[in-house]
Amino acid sequence: MTEVKKAVFFGELMMRLATKHYERLVQAHELEVDYTGAEANVGVSLVNYGLEAYMVSAVPDNPVGQACTNAMRRYGLNIDYVKRLGHRLGIYFVETGAAQRPSTFLYNRKGSAITELRRGDFDWDEIFRGKHWFHVTGITPALADSVAELTLEAAAAARRNGLTVSCDLNYRKKLWPLDKAQR
Repeated sequence: MTEVKKAVFFGELMMRLATKHYERLVQAHELEVDYTGAEANVGVSLVNYGLEAYMVSAVPDNPVGQACTNAMRRYGLNIDYVKRLGHRLGIYFVETGAAQRPSTFLYNRKGSAITELRRGDFDWDEIFRGKHWFHVTGITPALADSVAELTLEAAAAARRNGLTVSCDLNYRKKLWPLDKAQR
């Protein structure tokens, strides 16, 4: 019997609020709610292919954080390493495009739960025990200097534990300047 591959993802979990019926935000009276995140999306995709996926993140210890973790769990993403701290979940708003008008995204991430994390908050050796792969995106270290330090700590621990490390170098100029991202 083949061993099931296990992957670990570190990144922000977010609430997605989308307009209905191709409305603009200024026209909307209601929004559809979903929970997502770049790394979580990859993890859920791998679960659909029969792998095990573990999310490392933080959500607030309130009903919004619980709704987010419930959504992740519903898709089979393991959330054992999601801490409860901070006061808010990162949010983004979506206006779905229509005809020649493209879709637009408005992010509200400042001060989200993941930005409260610090080096030493996770026992990476324990998290990586028995796992095969570690994945992060370029978005995660851009969220805060403390999260950038934690990303480096996680990548070093993954390598030390023999995991394959991958990074989607997704650069978001609204989150940090190019020279800082290059470093």
